[in-house]
Amino acid sequence: MSAAKRQSARRPIRWTSRLLDSLTVLLSLLWLFPLVVSLWMSFRPQFASADSSALLLGLFTLDNYYDAWRISPWGTHYVNTLIFVVGTLLVQLVTVTLAAYAFARLRFPGRDLLLLLVLAQLMIPSTVLLAQNFVTIRNLGLYDSHIAMMMPYFGSAFGTLLLRQAFRSVPYELEEAARVDGANVWQVLRHVYVPLSVPSYVAFSLVSISSHWNEFLWPLIVTQSESVRPLTVGLNKLVQSSEVGALYNQQMAGTILVIAPLVLLFMRWQKQFIESFAQSGIK
Repeated sequence: MSAAKRQSARRPIRWTSRLLDSLTVLLSLLWLFPLVVSLWMSFRPQFASADSSALLLGLFTLDNYYDAWRISPWGTHYVNTLIFVVGTLLVQLVTVTLAAYAFARLRFPGRDLLLLLVLAQLMIPSTVLLAQNFVTIRNLGLYDSHIAMMMPYFGSAFGTLLLRQAFRSVPYELEEAARVDGANVWQVLRHVYVPLSVPSYVAFSLVSISSHWNEFLWPLIVTQSESVRPLTVGLNKLVQSSEVGALYNQQMAGTILVIAPLVLLFMRWQKQFIESFAQSGIK
């Protein structure tokens, strides 16, 4: 071992590094605290809600999950949520790919101005357009349908920007070589740009899935029947299920039923989740 390596091995850890590690652990615990409390309350009996000794006595039950599952048709809500999330993502992958390629490689009048207009959507809250979008859905006769929930999200300014940056990092010589071999624009996208931008696609897909899985206000407005409504709207039904007030333990059980798939997916794919964001250039 060289002298430099021996000195670096003996060098004590600086107090600033220890402080940053401690702050990271503290912030992680703060972020984890609401989930732990929700999980704990979901297993506690209703009568033990205000009894601190229930934790020590081990009073836990599955009645809250049983009651929550009985009140709302969760199986139907899960199917509706999957249709909403997956259907929206599939359309978005097509639209953002075409838009990103146009802004990254094509030259046409007003391209930069149009790009600024697209990116301006990132600064506009989605709630501002609720009334206009609702009128459009009613005029098209799509109210209370799956397509009504998905339509406002078919385009994504974030996905367009993310993939545009990814496409610009692909050497243009690869596209020229593909065109020399006789490839058209669709083949260039399929065999050149898309394979080289997989980390960006994964990062965008994760953001899209998590945001639309938790979407509540828009599905509540454009849906009416339980056969169409997703999980988040079904969870709202637990608030109105009791005549004696809010049953918080039951609501926590419903919350766990809603977020459990996302938590399990993150725990299973957390390494790929972090790597996809790192490789896609998101800071």
